[in-house]
Amino acid sequence: MAGLLFSAPHKSAGKTTLVQGIAAALKQRGVAVQTFKKGPDYIDPMWLAAASGRPCYNLDFNTMERGEIADRFHHYATSADIALIEGNMGLFDSIDVEGKASNAELAKQLQLPVVLIVDVQGATRSIAPLIQGFQQFDSDLNIAAVILNNCGGSRHEQRLRQVMNRYLSIPVIGVVQRNPLLHIEERHLGLIPSNEAVVSAEREREIAAVMADQIDLDQLLELGATAPPPVNSALTPTIPRHRISPTLRIAIARDEAFGFYYAADLERLEAM
Repeated sequence: MAGLLFSAPHKSAGKTTLVQGIAAALKQRGVAVQTFKKGPDYIDPMWLAAASGRPCYNLDFNTMERGEIADRFHHYATSADIALIEGNMGLFDSIDVEGKASNAELAKQLQLPVVLIVDVQGATRSIAPLIQGFQQFDSDLNIAAVILNNCGGSRHEQRLRQVMNRYLSIPVIGVVQRNPLLHIEERHLGLIPSNEAVVSAEREREIAAVMADQIDLDQLLELGATAPPPVNSALTPTIPRHRISPTLRIAIARDEAFGFYYAADLERLEAM
């Protein structure tokens, strides 16, 4: 099993679209992909689950103990070829100044390499000190590769690669060109939920094809394979002392209005 955490210097850098496309592209290769979302997020997991064909699970410092986070990750990752975690906000952003609930802390806890997604619109040489700063801020964190997103064309890509080769040693495993196909509409809560968006299977295949063409998936899998293998972990829900009647049925509404569910919560209900 391989594992990677995808993050960025800030929110709205294209993380969900890229991780969604990577998951779909790997799935088309026959790779079993298990996705996770860092933080209390309903919407991004819906997109990631649709791309991978598996439920996406949340890993959240606000509602889970560290042991629970590790157990959930290892439990679901063991059945896949690669686990992809999409971070929230920026790599070092947190509810406290020490960064105890950041993406970086999650990556260190699970010993996962980080792929930094950098929005390069309107920038060339300036990306070098930005990436250098992220590398040097926490020496215990393994920022293993960079994906340059929102590139303005072949000349822009050439200049960016020259800058990366001149000033940095970190590998660039992808340069994703600016493309309206990759745009998912946003509103106050974030992306439009996938149960409200009309996304055809053909468009999903097109997004996966873009990722397969512009990101080195073989190198990505190699980086992921440097993560330690998951530990077998059985999630055993606490069963109430007085069990619910076996004839009780619980209905779950799923349509354009009702879609905000945590997969782990539904599985816990079913187990009980």
